[in-house]
Amino acid sequence: MEWRKYYLDVILVPLGLVMIVAYHVWLWHKTQTQPFTTTFGREADSRRSWVLVMMKEIDRKNVVAIQSLRNWIMASTLMATSAILICAGLGAVISSTYSAKHAIESTIFGADGELMVGLKYGILLAAFLFSFFCHTCCIGFLNQINILICSPQDHKSLVNSQYLTQLFDKAVFLNTLGNRILYSALSFLLWIFGPVPTFLSSMAMLVLLYNLDFHSAPTGCIYEDQNT
Repeated sequence: MEWRKYYLDVILVPLGLVMIVAYHVWLWHKTQTQPFTTTFGREADSRRSWVLVMMKEIDRKNVVAIQSLRNWIMASTLMATSAILICAGLGAVISSTYSAKHAIESTIFGADGELMVGLKYGILLAAFLFSFFCHTCCIGFLNQINILICSPQDHKSLVNSQYLTQLFDKAVFLNTLGNRILYSALSFLLWIFGPVPTFLSSMAMLVLLYNLDFHSAPTGCIYEDQNT
């Protein structure tokens, strides 16, 4: 009898998570091997050029550099704020004694016992908190770049375009990781109502992300090693 209550949760929810993880592993592989077929590969190439140009012409383009980095900071701040607000809302629902709480716990399909409900809320809170952590770390890196990109340049300086590009890549990675965890957690937020909506929303999200992440490669494009 217990298996009949839990089998949809045990099958559909992990399957949706495996699909999301497998998609992003494949996306990472394509970004490393065929970078110009993905949005991330093209943006990484553009970032290297952008940092180099900004550092060479910082006297004339310092406002452009600061404004661009500020836009990144504002975007990460918005996502971090959204993640922590959702955590606060989930915490309020968990601790609430209001009768609507019991209606939410009545899932469409799947288990609705105390153990499963606690597991759902615990996983969701952990995901949103990790997304918040990634975005706050991203803001820290961007603030560091904001200062270093305007520092005086000479042949003895340890702050060069390669170093700033590495910092920028770390910031973008954390921003992307935080965003993707937040998107996935929003899909798994439907797990409160049952595993079937969670699985369907995960599939829909993957279709949407695929159309945003991949592009046809330019004709005659030669893929180069990203480490060179």
